[in-house]
Amino acid sequence: MTDLSNEAPVFDPTDFEALARTQDANAISRPSLSYWQDAWIRLKANRRAITSLYIIIFLLLFTIVGPWVWRIDPAIQDLDQISQPPGTDRSAQIVEDYIAWDGSTDGGSGLRVIGDPNSQAVRLTWDMLENADGHRIYRNRFPVGEELAFGIPLAEYLDNNIVTHEDRLDVRPDTYFYTVVALDDRGQTTDNFQTIEVEVERVTTLAEALERGLIDENSSLQVGDSINLEAHPLGTDYLGCDMLARLMAGARVSLFIGIGAPTLFVLFGVVFGSVAGFMGGRVDQFMMRFADFVVALPFLLFMILFKIAFGIGPGESGVLPMLIALVVLMWPATARLVRGQIIQIREQGYIEASKLLGASTPYLVLRHMLPNTIGVVLVTLTFEIPRVIFVEAFLSFIGMGVAPPTPSWGSMSNEGIRTMLITPHELIFPALIISITVLAFNLLGDGLRDALDARMRNQE
Repeated sequence: MTDLSNEAPVFDPTDFEALARTQDANAISRPSLSYWQDAWIRLKANRRAITSLYIIIFLLLFTIVGPWVWRIDPAIQDLDQISQPPGTDRSAQIVEDYIAWDGSTDGGSGLRVIGDPNSQAVRLTWDMLENADGHRIYRNRFPVGEELAFGIPLAEYLDNNIVTHEDRLDVRPDTYFYTVVALDDRGQTTDNFQTIEVEVERVTTLAEALERGLIDENSSLQVGDSINLEAHPLGTDYLGCDMLARLMAGARVSLFIGIGAPTLFVLFGVVFGSVAGFMGGRVDQFMMRFADFVVALPFLLFMILFKIAFGIGPGESGVLPMLIALVVLMWPATARLVRGQIIQIREQGYIEASKLLGASTPYLVLRHMLPNTIGVVLVTLTFEIPRVIFVEAFLSFIGMGVAPPTPSWGSMSNEGIRTMLITPHELIFPALIISITVLAFNLLGDGLRDALDARMRNQE
C-alpha cells in the first residue's frame, strides 16, 4: 500500500500486478513487418496481380525451359504439313515410290482423274473440247463461279491432241478444282471449259518415312498401311515450320528486348535523375533541359539512322539498333520521376540529421535516397516492359525490327496477317501471346504500385 505521509513510500510487489496485466492487454498482437514483407503480403492479396505474376513466370519458363522440352528446330520445314492448323489430321498412307506417268488413259469421257489423286501427283485427262486449237489447265481451291476465276494456270498445250496433264506443283492434302479451258487459234481462252473437283490424300513412301525418322529400319509397315507424320500442337506456318517452336524462339527475342532494354534505360534514368535531383540549381536545370531535348527526338528516324550506321539493309534483322535506340531515347521519363522523388526526400529531416553527423554525398544518395525510390523504380520498370514489347512487335510488324527468318512475336504477326483469312492460326497465336504478356505486366505493375505505395497503407 502507498503511504501518503512524509515518509518514503513503501511498495509491495502486488502493487505492480495490475500494471503488468494492463501492459499485456495492450501488447502488439502481430509481429513487426519490414517494408518489403508488408508489400509482399499486400501483393498476394491482389488476385489479379498475383495471377499476372504466375503468367510472367510461366512465360519465362516457356522461353528458357521450353526449347529443352520441345526439341524441334524452329527453322526445320515440314513440307507435307504447310499452313496446317492445330488438330489437323496428320495421317498418311504409305505408297510405292513415284513412277513417271506414261500418259496412258482409261478410255472414259470428259475431264477425269487417272488413278488415285494424292500428294505425289494428280493425273488428269480429258476429251478434246469443241473448236479448240489448244487447252490450258487451271487449279483452284474454290469452285468456279460466274466471275470465271479459274485459279492458277498450270500448263498450256497449243497442240489439241495433247489431252493429259500430271500436276506435281506443291500438291497438298486438300480439295482442288481443276479446269480445262479451250484456246482459240490465237491462244486466247474461250467460254468452253470443263471443271472437276478432286479430293487429294496425303501419302508418303517407306524411304521418306525412314529418312524423316517416322519409322525405323526394322519396321513392319508395308505399302497400303497408314502412318502419322510429325506432331505440331499449334500447327505450322506458311513455310511448314512448327508454330510452337517458333513462338518459343520468338519469345527469346521479344522478351530479351522487352526486358533488357527497359532494365538498361531505367537504370540510366535512375542515375541521371538522382544526380539532377540531389545537385539542384543550374546543374539540375541543365540536365533536365537535356532530357527535354531527348524527348523531342523522333524514335523512328533514329531507328533508321542506327540501322544505316550498323550496315543493316532492308529485310535484315535490326535487333541491336533497336536495343540501342530504345536505351538512348526512352530514359527521360524515368529520370524525371526519380528526380522528383529525390527532391522530395532531400528535404526530409533524417537527411539533414545525416548531414549534421558528417555523412558524405555518396552515402546519402546510396543509403537513404535511392532505397526510398526503389518502389517507384520497380513500378516504372513493370510498366516500361510491356511498352517496349509492344514497340518491338510494332517495329517488327512494319518491317523495321526483327525480320524473317529470325522469329519474334511481331515478325510472326506480320507473316500471319498475309494469310489470316485462310489460315488464321498463324496470326492468332503470336498476337494472343503478345496481348497476354502486355496485359500481365500491366496488371502486375498496378499491383506493385498499390503494394509499395505508403499512402495506400495509411488509408487502410
